[in-house]
Amino acid sequence: MQQVSSFQNQDSGTLYLVPTPIGNLDDMTFRAVKVLTGADLIAAEDTRHTQQLLNHFDIHTPEISFHEHNTEQRIPELIGKLKAGLTIVQCSDAGMPSISDPGKELVAAAVKEGIPVVPLPGANAGLTALIASGLVPQPFYFYGFLERKHQQQVQELEQLRNRSETMIFYEAPHRLKKTLKVMAEVFGDDRQAVLARELTKRYEEFSRGSLAELTAFYDEHQPRGEYVVLIAGNPHPDEDVQNDEAGTPIEQIDQKISEGLSTNAAIKLVAKKNKLNRQELYKQYHNI
Repeated sequence: MQQVSSFQNQDSGTLYLVPTPIGNLDDMTFRAVKVLTGADLIAAEDTRHTQQLLNHFDIHTPEISFHEHNTEQRIPELIGKLKAGLTIVQCSDAGMPSISDPGKELVAAAVKEGIPVVPLPGANAGLTALIASGLVPQPFYFYGFLERKHQQQVQELEQLRNRSETMIFYEAPHRLKKTLKVMAEVFGDDRQAVLARELTKRYEEFSRGSLAELTAFYDEHQPRGEYVVLIAGNPHPDEDVQNDEAGTPIEQIDQKISEGLSTNAAIKLVAKKNKLNRQELYKQYHNI
């Protein structure tokens, strides 16, 4: 078992994970400003975006880019600097590092090397929306962004349909309408949901209602800003599981295909639900 105290004296430097505001700059903590000011280097998702934050708080620490497209190149470089004794801060454009943002690979590499990793508390869009949603706040299930293709979304949501916890998703404005329609298709029109947009900003807004009502609303209104989508948990998951298993596996496959899944995806899903061999079910379905 590996144990590394973040506050022991180490030969290496320290990796700090610093959350940044999701909108309102007043949500920056005193500690976050202090850590950013005292660091040797800031690994930022977008150096231009982070520079605006640094300018606002009169912070002059140098930056280096660290995002999803240069992870493999940057991690050895940053680990080398940490081993040499540098203090490095990793931050994303908004909110918590690693939560639907870059960071997890660097953290894993630092932990593997025995380098202290110090997380700071701070802004997070999902939890901020959850506590004001009016839905049951705990337990909750954080999912983040769904896949973009319809078929993949259906498959992901099917796996979540019977969860009893409040579910938290993120979505971009240009994909919101499509995602709401898929959610209504899989979870049902009556499932209660809350949409939170522009959190902590001037035009912060919460929209509450059934998925059918929210889908209808956004058919008439253009989504603006980044969204947190909160879906109420399924109050009767056992009943839905029984309904899912109604009919023969072949009938279940046909049903899933009619709901938008490809044949292969439907076979895979039904095989998993019924604990059947996927290859054998495939042969059975195609009369091979």
